[in-house]
Amino acid sequence: MLLHPTLDKLNGLKLTGMITALTEQTHLPDIEQLSFEERLGLLIDREITHRDDRRLKTRLRKAKLKQNACTEDIDYRHPRGLDRGLMSNLIDCEWAKRHRNILITGPTGVGKTWIACALAHKACREGYSALYLRLPRLLQELPIAKGDGSFPRLLNTLAKIDVLILDDWGLAKFTAEQRRDLLEILEDRHDSRSTIVTSQLPIDKWHAIIGDPTLADAILDRLVHSAYKINLRGESMRKLQDPLALQTPPESE
Repeated sequence: MLLHPTLDKLNGLKLTGMITALTEQTHLPDIEQLSFEERLGLLIDREITHRDDRRLKTRLRKAKLKQNACTEDIDYRHPRGLDRGLMSNLIDCEWAKRHRNILITGPTGVGKTWIACALAHKACREGYSALYLRLPRLLQELPIAKGDGSFPRLLNTLAKIDVLILDDWGLAKFTAEQRRDLLEILEDRHDSRSTIVTSQLPIDKWHAIIGDPTLADAILDRLVHSAYKINLRGESMRKLQDPLALQTPPESE
């Protein structure tokens, strides 16, 4: 078989995985013992794997997750009230399939953002899109989007994200405009996408921080209803980090 013309044709078809697999096969001494169908099957499997990996890298790049976190590295040893049973249920990503929200609360440093990013990372591995946003920054950018005419497009983009992380919820009381904008975002996502919220405030304080009772009821109804709740407690994990452990990224905010 003339290998180089075949590789050129595969390259023209952008079958990169098959190119790699075919090149490897030529260096295997016992490859001729496999039938044509078996060798073809190996080439197809490699192409599928290559495409899946490429799609995952694209999803993770677009997600812009703040922490390089994955569910396999979640620390259950630190005493912070993390329910292993609940986390096991969340790791299977059924919540994303059913469009359920996740609310993570607790003091600073206990790993709220890290866990949110780990769950979003797992969702990306399962084929869902994700996006990390700090809510204070998003609320600052929305008026700018209104001014330059990109607001409808931004809302449409946020509505299509399978898993949206809104980090640092409730650092300051919402303005009237922010309440309306937040309701628009959550209304578009209600029962069709999943939202992960992290906050230092307990959930029963959210109504007051939103401000307007009517809009607060509407916002929390779309966010809290049927949501999974993770309430963390304890000391900051950053303070307890051994100095030698700083050589690797710790699980933290």
